Amino acid sequence: MNDQSVERLPDLAREQEPKFRIRALHTEDTVTVYQAYRPKIGNAAARDGRFPSSWSRERMTWIKPSFLWMMYRCGWATKENQETVLAVEITREGFEWALRNACLSHHVPALHGDHDAWKRQLKRSPARVQWDPERDLHLAPLPHRSLQLGLAGEATARYADEWIVGIRDVTPLAKEIHAHVRAGELDRAAELLPRERPYPVADGALDHLR
Repeated sequence: MNDQSVERLPDLAREQEPKFRIRALHTEDTVTVYQAYRPKIGNAAARDGRFPSSWSRERMTWIKPSFLWMMYRCGWATKENQETVLAVEITREGFEWALRNACLSHHVPALHGDHDAWKRQLKRSPARVQWDPERDLHLAPLPHRSLQLGLAGEATARYADEWIVGIRDVTPLAKEIHAHVRAGELDRAAELLPRERPYPVADGALDHLR
């Protein structure tokens, strides 16, 4: 997995962010997403570059392109069973397959019609999308939204067996950034954040997801 330079958007740019946009650390071929696990699973995955047999393929697994949203979810790697934070580099082809085959996790009448039609679509879809408020360094909500992508069934199998390019344990990075935040050293903390840039998607590619 490539260790890329880091930067954050200035405050003014963040204020002008559209409400729904995918922002991620990405290359020409890959995109990085984050997950947090208990050490037994996380350490094995980082060591072997794949998830161990104890990783459940039967449960929905949620991947998050936003590092700070992951920090909000796992409490800077302090919550029980979320002590190991993984940066999982996957193919853009796989990521975009999941987006194309995803359904919003909540009902929007203008997109889905009646509630039963949405439930049927949700049941058929191997992926689902939630848009949750992005977070700042204090993990306070921002006006714009961050993508969460839930994978189940076929999508889970593709993720585990086909899409993963590399897995890196970024728990030390999370703890280092958190230490700077607690010390009030926000500039130093921001310098360490992954470079998350707008992820390019074709026109209309997210219309069914926002």
